[in-house]
Amino acid sequence: MASSPAAAVTLGGKGAALSPAAVYALSLGLVSPSIDASALKALSTRAPSPQEAPASLGTALVALAPAESRAAAAVLLNKLLLTASDSASALVTAATATRLAESLDVAAALPLGSRDEAAVAAVSAPVAVALAALIDCCATPLARVADAVAALSCEAVRGDAAAFDVPASGDGLSAKDEADVAADIKMLVFGSKLVGSTGGAPAPATFAKVPTVNGIFREAVRALHARVRIELNAPVKLGKRDARETGEGKEEALVVLATQLGRAVQALCKLSVARAKLCTETIADAELREKLTGGFSIDDLKGMLDRVLIDSDVVSVLKGVYNHLLKFRDFLAWEAAVAMAVIEGDSSIEKPQADVQNEVGSSAEKAQAGGDKGKGDKKSKKKKTLGKGTSAVLMLLRDHVTNGTAITSLNSALVAEWATSLSLMFDPKCAGLESLVEKVKEIVESNEVRRLPKIPKGTRDFGKEQMAIRERAFSIITGVFKMHGATALDTPVFELRETLMGKYGEDSKLIYDLADQGGELCSLRYDLTVPFARYVAMNNISALKRYQIAKVYRRDNPSKGRYREFYQCDFDIAGVYEPMEPDFEVIKVLTELLNQLDIGTYEIKLNHRKLLDGMLEICGVPPQKFRTVCSSIDKLDKQTFEQVKKELVDEKGISNETADEIGTLVKTRGPPLEVLLELRKEGSKFMQNEGSVVALNDLEILFKALEKANALDRIVFDLSLARGLDYYTGVIYEAVFKGATQVGSIAAGGRYDNLVGMFSGKQIPAVGVSLGIERVFAIMEQQEKERNEMIRATETEVLVSILGKDLTLAAELVSELWSAGIKAEFKLTTRVQNHIKYALQSGIPWMVLVGESELQKGSVKLKDVKANQEEEVDRKVFVQELKKRLS
Repeated sequence: MASSPAAAVTLGGKGAALSPAAVYALSLGLVSPSIDASALKALSTRAPSPQEAPASLGTALVALAPAESRAAAAVLLNKLLLTASDSASALVTAATATRLAESLDVAAALPLGSRDEAAVAAVSAPVAVALAALIDCCATPLARVADAVAALSCEAVRGDAAAFDVPASGDGLSAKDEADVAADIKMLVFGSKLVGSTGGAPAPATFAKVPTVNGIFREAVRALHARVRIELNAPVKLGKRDARETGEGKEEALVVLATQLGRAVQALCKLSVARAKLCTETIADAELREKLTGGFSIDDLKGMLDRVLIDSDVVSVLKGVYNHLLKFRDFLAWEAAVAMAVIEGDSSIEKPQADVQNEVGSSAEKAQAGGDKGKGDKKSKKKKTLGKGTSAVLMLLRDHVTNGTAITSLNSALVAEWATSLSLMFDPKCAGLESLVEKVKEIVESNEVRRLPKIPKGTRDFGKEQMAIRERAFSIITGVFKMHGATALDTPVFELRETLMGKYGEDSKLIYDLADQGGELCSLRYDLTVPFARYVAMNNISALKRYQIAKVYRRDNPSKGRYREFYQCDFDIAGVYEPMEPDFEVIKVLTELLNQLDIGTYEIKLNHRKLLDGMLEICGVPPQKFRTVCSSIDKLDKQTFEQVKKELVDEKGISNETADEIGTLVKTRGPPLEVLLELRKEGSKFMQNEGSVVALNDLEILFKALEKANALDRIVFDLSLARGLDYYTGVIYEAVFKGATQVGSIAAGGRYDNLVGMFSGKQIPAVGVSLGIERVFAIMEQQEKERNEMIRATETEVLVSILGKDLTLAAELVSELWSAGIKAEFKLTTRVQNHIKYALQSGIPWMVLVGESELQKGSVKLKDVKANQEEEVDRKVFVQELKKRLS
């Protein structure tokens, strides 16, 4: 950041943004403010009508040091310019802006020149924002420096790098910043022959806290930085504001974030002191050890932060956190100086080489280094090396504190001098800080460890054999959908959050939310049904039969066959039809899909939402609890009724008697027509419930149609099927695989007559089914393994095998095959066995072999790989001959 006073920060320019670093530089006079010419031109030239300054601003200015006052003036000037450019009606005078730019003194600009200027000053809280910007500017680089110094101390005490084994997981149950800090420090000490050498040392317990504490600091810095960036650059929307309004809300937000940062800094200070003590304990010189131990004290922090945080004055709190941050800088500098002293004074450590030799050692060692080694010294003089990252950090710090001079001896005064020098280096105005931070970033981003990357839990990579199975399955599925007249549809992978919320009941907690982008709150789609309903409503469609095959996302706990990113294959019919007409076709499509995929035995459990509601009403469940009780009942395929009953009674307030009655009824299941007859018999409680009667009449029509279509034998009428999603209104169904591979539900769906109306107010009935293709793939892959058949990843029909390295010849021959529509590959190698091996491994049925003899004769050899038979044919007709054989 070191800049000449001549440098300027332009304010008010189009697209320009004021950064915390610029505020810091302006506060110290390292740069001067300059108003963009176009912004100045847009300011009002009317004569000012002075307004009283907001009381809060006047009070705050009294407590500010000169540098802090300059920072507040810069923030206020920028806010005035932003507000003037954002609103044609804003009355910001050129006189006020010019005075602020010339003096960077808020007091000199008071009283403000207009009512609007006073409103901007009141609402924008320039003093609080300026102080927060100073904190931000100083804290941000220290996040990197703290990691580097911790790594250096770990080297000095020969700690155990296992302290930084903090794996990141993709299940949302690990702290990302904590894992990132651990990974960065491991990168810094990578290659070290010191760390990990004394697993029994006390160091690991101290260093094990580093990822957590430094990670919390990173998190706090990032949160404050995001808020400061907004407050610095968001224009004030004046509207009907006046000078009586204040920016107390902004101040409170900044105080909360700064307080969190202050707490993190407190923890960092304590940890830095603990590491510094560990370093001093390794020093052999008792006198030096004693002096260095007394050179710092955690007592300096006692009560310091508490006094600041309980103060209700915003300025005092922010200034207190800022001063605490500066104290941490001193502690960090002292720790770095002590760690450097330990490393420099240890003759067993090989020091990083710079322009000047800086090693500390005895005169005998130096003489030895300059001449021939004594006999037998080779082994004894072998030195341990630092990590590549810590070597670079040490060299930078050493060059800064020594200015390139040699270190001839170590003493407490020298270490104290180093600490003072490093504290100044850790100040943003020092150019050395930027170099250090950039070096640390370069090291940790180099990925020199070459750790194998991982994919998030609940996701999968698909190799060539798996993709072959998937493509075959997708082809079958698409064929069935098209046979029923469905048209393809695609929708965005993410939707507005408001589109998805309130449609999935308790499962809404599984929706993946995205970060705010330009004011739009979006989420990854949870299924394909709600986007389909949104599409129908948005385009005012009255009838549509569609299919869609695409990925959906669930913030779920991954398990076998259960993923967080997976494909769904949906078939839906929207529109007004005869009763059960589309329901019949959708269920028929489901049976055809599962039959043609040939996955084995399955059953389709079926129920009706109105029948389910009727059952709950009969049992005495209040209507407002129908949906939440359904969510519990829906778990009966994975849990015992006792577990579900406990949830109903303990969590959802259902009485024991009601829960037991529900338990009796949900056990009803069996062949559809038989169960239907049982539910409709005389005296049945279901026949006394209006909704249940409607449902049973619908199911009679459906079951008879499915019976005529030879699809009823796969259906099981099951009153325990609930389907917890809120949008179902009629028939609901779920397909379950009955084979050895345990994957649970493989398809589900139902009628949702009100979903489209949620978006448009126009009710468009709809019914659909979704195939959980990932679970189907798991079954198909297992079947392939059991059959022990080779899975062909390609559809290559011919391998052009050139027994040499003649690419020109290969290009000519294979291009003729491609032009004839034959799927072909080519290979260049002199070893014929390599060609044959590749063809066998890839399942390629035919080969075209060309060697020297074939070239001389103008022929090629056609080889049937499976039959292991060859035939020589004329070069001019080989394509036609292959087409005959392939057909």
